[in-house]
Amino acid sequence: MAINILIDGLFVSHGVGEKGLAGVNIAVPIYSVILSVSLWIGMGGATLYSIALGQNNHVRAKKIFTHSIILAIATTGLIIAFCLMFEKRLAYVFGANDSIITYVDDYLHIILLFGLVFVLENILSIFIRNDGNPALAMTGLIVTSVVNIILNYLFIFIFHWGVKGAAYATVIGTFIGILALLTHFLTRKKQLGYSHTKLDISLLGNIFSIGFPSFIVEGSAAVMMVGFNVTFSHFVGEVGVVAYAVVNYMHTVFIMLFIGIGTALQPITSYHYGANLYSRMKQFIRMAIITGISLGAAVFMIGLIGRGWIISLFGIEISEVVDYTKMGISYFFAGYLFLGINMVFVEYYQSIGKIRIATWITLCRSLFLFIPLLWVLPNFFGPDTIWLVFPLAEGFTVLFIYLALKFKWIELIRSEKPKIITNRVTEPAFSKDKM
Repeated sequence: MAINILIDGLFVSHGVGEKGLAGVNIAVPIYSVILSVSLWIGMGGATLYSIALGQNNHVRAKKIFTHSIILAIATTGLIIAFCLMFEKRLAYVFGANDSIITYVDDYLHIILLFGLVFVLENILSIFIRNDGNPALAMTGLIVTSVVNIILNYLFIFIFHWGVKGAAYATVIGTFIGILALLTHFLTRKKQLGYSHTKLDISLLGNIFSIGFPSFIVEGSAAVMMVGFNVTFSHFVGEVGVVAYAVVNYMHTVFIMLFIGIGTALQPITSYHYGANLYSRMKQFIRMAIITGISLGAAVFMIGLIGRGWIISLFGIEISEVVDYTKMGISYFFAGYLFLGINMVFVEYYQSIGKIRIATWITLCRSLFLFIPLLWVLPNFFGPDTIWLVFPLAEGFTVLFIYLALKFKWIELIRSEKPKIITNRVTEPAFSKDKM
């Protein structure tokens, strides 16, 4: 999904120009708005689904999948309809100005119009991964990206459709990716399936509750993008907006790698939690943390060593923009040293139903620390410090997690057994778990 956004940026930058790049970047938060809801429902439902499989309750697992699909379509459909009604205003809220509003609106309209396609691909990918077929989940996304690359070239460079071409390429690629994912239901080993069942309000509530941290993670990404765009526009101007567009396109790819570590951990920990296999669960957590730290160090080094190459990918030639972007990459990429740890802990606590802890970690890095830093740093220490907001917010969050574990404000592994979900519709009391 992240590669799709990056590909759009690369083709638009070379085929349309820097204003087109800035326009698409300003519209990109709509992805986060749409995906935040699908992740909210998808991760909430998938956690319950894997726990049900761990308890060998296949009837309940199908019921959870059915409710998740219906809930995702209904919820995102209403949100998309509302956004389409106030489309132009939304573009300005995202940080558009009169010089690039056309580019923003062209891209935004198409993504909103076909928004349900992205929701369905995301939900199916999550549940197929939880159903023991991560290879197909990855194949579906690869198919989407390959088709997106081919169509971007055709629509932008051959048909000259501009940013509209980039949007249509992404929509069509995602639709074909869905077709690839649907082959999962033709396999004999699949347990995933639709069931005819009555609407269970308590189940919907549990899906929303458990998936809430994922909504905050992706939804806060939209808030952060809009915040950065508005702040750079105010303190630096168009140079800052274009520079941030380059950094943000790379960030969109890299942050998905870290979220990927957490979402890979989710079905494993949820299943082992349901089966009471705590010692094995702890091994996977340790493995995920090491992976997150290693990946963070690697991405940071890529930024330091390859920042010139990254900028050249987008065809940026204005020296002022190049210099400002190089500085931004050096500062901004330091945040990846801490991001992996935060993502692992968020997804872990969410996967075992510790919603308050997962939400607390997410809000710390994305709102409680980010928003004050975004105001304080440029106003008191100059506009260049805007780039330090991300690494400082992530770093302080890691520090808070360390202190919380050290002083036992939160615990990593429960010593007692979790409540067992029976065949009745009652859910484990996740929302009542103490921090």
